[in-house]
Amino acid sequence: MAHTHHHSLDDLNETQKRVHRILCSAQNPLSAYEVLDKMRGKGAVTPPTVYRSLDKLIEKGLAHRLESLNAYVACKHPHDHQDMAAFAICESCGLVKEFTDPHISERLSHWSEDHAFSAKKVTVEIRGLCDSCQK
Repeated sequence: MAHTHHHSLDDLNETQKRVHRILCSAQNPLSAYEVLDKMRGKGAVTPPTVYRSLDKLIEKGLAHRLESLNAYVACKHPHDHQDMAAFAICESCGLVKEFTDPHISERLSHWSEDHAFSAKKVTVEIRGLCDSCQK
């Protein structure tokens, strides 16, 4: 049942492609308003358009929303929709590393089954200090 989506940009409209490019070239997660700012250059867009584009990218697995930062990142790993996305967020420099961990995924799906809970999306955010900031 789980279908791998191939991070396809084909059926995105121009605005969605622009939003995706902005997220891809960003060093750090961006808020919707930061994305909006970066789009001001050519062809003004409204906040609702940016939010809709971000939702579409998330739906297609091309981006993730980091709840604790209320910000968005481009997905760095083509993973299955069912796979959990995990992020390590440095509270000092803002570096965000995306990773997937099949063990955590597995434990969570076992828990869900045991408790008759149907998980729709799982995003794990680990906050702390990256290697460089600890030194």
